Amino acid sequence: MTTVTYEKRDRIGRITLNRPEVLNAIDDRLPHDLADCVAQANADEGVHVIVLSGAGRAFCAGYDLTAYAESAGGNNVTQEMPWDPMKDYAFMSRNTDLFMSLWRSYRPVICKVHGYAVAGGSDIALCSDLVIMGENAEIGYMPARVWGCPTTAMWVYRLGAEGAKRMLFTGDKIDGLEAERIGLIHKAVPEDQLDDEVEALADRLCSVPTNQLMMQKLMINQAIEAMGLHNTQMIATVFDGITRHSPEGLNFKKRAEQKTWKEAVRERDLGTYDWTADRPINAPK
Repeated sequence: MTTVTYEKRDRIGRITLNRPEVLNAIDDRLPHDLADCVAQANADEGVHVIVLSGAGRAFCAGYDLTAYAESAGGNNVTQEMPWDPMKDYAFMSRNTDLFMSLWRSYRPVICKVHGYAVAGGSDIALCSDLVIMGENAEIGYMPARVWGCPTTAMWVYRLGAEGAKRMLFTGDKIDGLEAERIGLIHKAVPEDQLDDEVEALADRLCSVPTNQLMMQKLMINQAIEAMGLHNTQMIATVFDGITRHSPEGLNFKKRAEQKTWKEAVRERDLGTYDWTADRPINAPK
């Protein structure tokens, strides 16, 4: 079974992340399947707009930490020490490039977020052109607390320096209403209106010729790329590897192996664990 599905209905190409049993968590295959679906939509002259969504209870809960953090030993995300930073960069920059197929798509991409778009899932969502969230859906990059740096770097280009710092210094999750208020996304609507809102916007875009949509997107994207997007993504991807192989990052993985990744994530996000000392905060020394 493919991790991402594609279908065309009328003038809309519909791409759906399709690992609902794990909240569409990212594995080694999903980024490739995503980019393949984007290419398929772009190759069809009858497609005017892409709608990106997630099957099941959430859009995307980030990387599959059951595979990458909880399992013992090295893998593509955490190598055995000493680690090779360029091997790590090659793997993660490939994923970043595949996520960015949404950014490079000649067809505008509307991302529909329900449930969660967190960690690596926020990378995917923010590579889209327009994001519409349910009011109670949550978005954030919690690995900024330990074990990650957002490789697409889209937070700073959507929020500016201070807004991005607030989100990445804290690793907070925010709901759709807050995301709209600070300008991170296009719009938040009640969950029971999410489908209709996305369909209405997609239909509106479908009435515009594809060449017009393509020109407007290329012009706007060029302005962002001229600010140094590629260079920022390069350093972000290198830093992402460093976060996972720092003493704190290795302690996080060890904790996930010992206590399950859910417990390690809970301690990280609540701030109840000292990752440098590798012990719960306020625990006896």
